[in-house]
Amino acid sequence: MSELYIGLMSGTSLDGIDAGLVDFSDGKIRLIDFHYQPFSAELRQHIHKLSQPDQAILLKDYGALDARIGSLFAEAAQALLRKAQIPASAIKAIGSHGQTVYHAPEPPFGFSLQIGDPNRIAQLTGITTVADFRRRDIAVGGQGAPLVPAFHRAIFGDNTHVRTVLNIGGIANITMLDGSTVLGFDTGPGNTLMNLWCEQHLDQPYDHDGEWAASGQVNQALLTNLKDDSYFTLPPPKSTGKEYFSPAWLQQKLSRFGALKAEDVQATLCRFSADSIADAIHRYAPDTEQTLVCGGGAHNRQLLDLLRQNLDIPVLSTAELGINPDHVEAIAFAWLARQTVNNLPGNLCSVTGAKTPVVLGGIYSGKNGFKAV
Repeated sequence: MSELYIGLMSGTSLDGIDAGLVDFSDGKIRLIDFHYQPFSAELRQHIHKLSQPDQAILLKDYGALDARIGSLFAEAAQALLRKAQIPASAIKAIGSHGQTVYHAPEPPFGFSLQIGDPNRIAQLTGITTVADFRRRDIAVGGQGAPLVPAFHRAIFGDNTHVRTVLNIGGIANITMLDGSTVLGFDTGPGNTLMNLWCEQHLDQPYDHDGEWAASGQVNQALLTNLKDDSYFTLPPPKSTGKEYFSPAWLQQKLSRFGALKAEDVQATLCRFSADSIADAIHRYAPDTEQTLVCGGGAHNRQLLDLLRQNLDIPVLSTAELGINPDHVEAIAFAWLARQTVNNLPGNLCSVTGAKTPVVLGGIYSGKNGFKAV
């Protein structure tokens, strides 16, 4: 008998919504179907504006965007069900990550804020929805991120290999799996600064295949300056976001230099992401035998080439293990929803720094209510 959940994910790259239909029956994890719903350029601009650090915003704008994105998440779930030809009544629950607009987990009053009203998702789909996963971990002293390492252990754990799972979204994070220990943290920028530079200079949301970066020359002085940030010397557990590695952060770094060719800056930003990821793996996961890459950055050939040069170990797409790199995080939030529904913890203290494992998220009942297992 099927045990079906939906995972909904929108990351820091602000590209759109990933929706995955996942079957957990028979102790296995199987993706049944997948749907991607892109954000319009206009919506990306609204989210980007709301996400700017120290930006004054109107509460009515925040509330309206929260409701709008909640409705879009519901639409993505409904489109997925139509594609799979499965009724909403067959779904146990939806796990919705929401759209992060600010992540600041530092004590004493740390928080992580995602929008995409789960009340609307539950009401429009009729399916019980689990959301707001990060703040419970922060409430017990954790970073609230990354949350995917627990899922990485469940799906990629292999006692015969020491693996590091590398998720390259707007922010990059790693999960080191050695069969017993799980270590994970945000390494720093993944795509976010490269995407920002592309939008500013090419009016494109991202650098396709890293071709623009490959056309430029790395500026070594700029690269050294980019790496000169206290975040990279902080020990884990640690997490970050685009509110830290922001347009203002990049502009402050660039202000120390004269006129630079735009393609050279892009080449340097690509090398910066690759170096910061590789440095983290060398320092905290030195026994890694293979690196499995997922997220949008898995399609940036220039970035992956630089990683292979830096790591000198196999750097493989998760597709080589049968999971499309674009699908991993949606599956992860279906898994996290299942953990919550079954009253099981979803965080790993060794990753987030939480004082204790906790059941994550809030549950918003669907059409037929909710009964805890």
